[in-house]
Amino acid sequence: MGTDPEPAMRNKADQQLVEIDKKYAGFIHMKAVAGMKMSYQVQQAINTCLKDPVRGFRQDESSSALCSHLYSMIRGNRQHRRAFLISLLNLFDDTAKTEVNMLLYIADNLACFPYQTQEEPLFIMHHIDITLSVSGSNLLQSFKESMVKDKRKERKSSPGKENESSESEEEVSRPRKSRKRVDSDSDSDSEDDINSVMKCLPENSAPLIEFANVSQGILLLLMLKQHLKNLCGFSDSKIQKYSPSESAKVYDKAINRKTGVHFHPKQTLDFLRSDMANSKITEDVKRSIVKQYLDFKLLMEHLDPDEEEEEGEVSASTNARNKAITSLLGGGSPKNNAAAETEDDESDGEDRGGGTSGSLRRSKRNSDSTELAAQMNESVDVMDVIAICCPKYKDRPQIARVVQKTSSGFSVQWMAGSYSGSWTEAKRRDGRKLVPWVDTIKESDIIYKKIALTSANKLTNKVVQTLRSLYAAKDGTSS
Repeated sequence: MGTDPEPAMRNKADQQLVEIDKKYAGFIHMKAVAGMKMSYQVQQAINTCLKDPVRGFRQDESSSALCSHLYSMIRGNRQHRRAFLISLLNLFDDTAKTEVNMLLYIADNLACFPYQTQEEPLFIMHHIDITLSVSGSNLLQSFKESMVKDKRKERKSSPGKENESSESEEEVSRPRKSRKRVDSDSDSDSEDDINSVMKCLPENSAPLIEFANVSQGILLLLMLKQHLKNLCGFSDSKIQKYSPSESAKVYDKAINRKTGVHFHPKQTLDFLRSDMANSKITEDVKRSIVKQYLDFKLLMEHLDPDEEEEEGEVSASTNARNKAITSLLGGGSPKNNAAAETEDDESDGEDRGGGTSGSLRRSKRNSDSTELAAQMNESVDVMDVIAICCPKYKDRPQIARVVQKTSSGFSVQWMAGSYSGSWTEAKRRDGRKLVPWVDTIKESDIIYKKIALTSANKLTNKVVQTLRSLYAAKDGTSS
């Protein structure tokens, strides 16, 4: 009831929350996400115009978040605040299947919460990048799998199309350096790319509607990150340098909020107002969805500038990424980048002088390389979970559990899962029975040792990012 438009009702509800928090410490934090979902249901019930989407901020001069009081009660405890923010961001995951209007409501609140220190929005942007790297790849893969296979084979076998089809098959895993020529020609060939993909669309429009629906979560996260970046005046390098494990004092500086910066996710609002999920798909809508797919593809190729080797390439990658974001967000260009960079330089002058930013990036890469080298020097024991790059299989990632050591390598039991999903024991059919899928591998096939799965049997975000880089390097070497 704290989101009620009546001030008297709202104030009474806020007072009761304070009383509950005094009597039962931690109760508000435990029920915060459920409370936000219920507040969305309240807003749905009092929404007088059904065609207008439910928004998560007060549409007056303040533009304050409807759940700002709830956040203010939680933000004082760093651990509770982070758990609350991660739970909200998890609703945007492609596997959560959250309805689009609720995602808009949550994004509105995240955009307008009363943040006080730099750590709060930086933490959100850090986890948005992680979600994008996993959910974005899953979204691209599901779209590719829905394309008509027979027509894709025709594209592969047709003269002059070999390079194009190979890029389509390996767009997520191929390293950037092997794509330089393709990227440089992307502007002039974009229309041809759209036409090529249009020819491969299935007659059943359900996969297209599913893509358009699921992509709204990623679009909202992109827009939210861009909004927070503009609102707080953060530069790309500031966001990339942030680490959640840093001491709280490092990012304890007050936020210098910009005025006149509003959160307006136009594409999602148009999607909801047009009721696209229940509408007939026209050729123009199909072309729009295909263009969105190609923009997503470009964004995923340039998502992480830290993987680049040279300062000039970092700049090129950042420009390409911003261009893809601009296109995805319907022309809302990333603003104030230069100004933000200058402002960060002034505020963080003691942290980075001339050239220090590049040194820190190189230092981080060297640290990661050293850690990986040390990890690969460890011995492999029975029951260890490992990542493999076995040439006879094309699946990514290849995860298995070691059964025993053999004279030629190891006997392993394959596991089934995905970058973002849970991992379970893989089975294969032996006659009428399903039996554990056991295989033999060489030690040289192992690319990552001693993987520690989470309590939900998932890969950690750090392992996901490392494996993507390792497979990209392997595939680039073999291509």
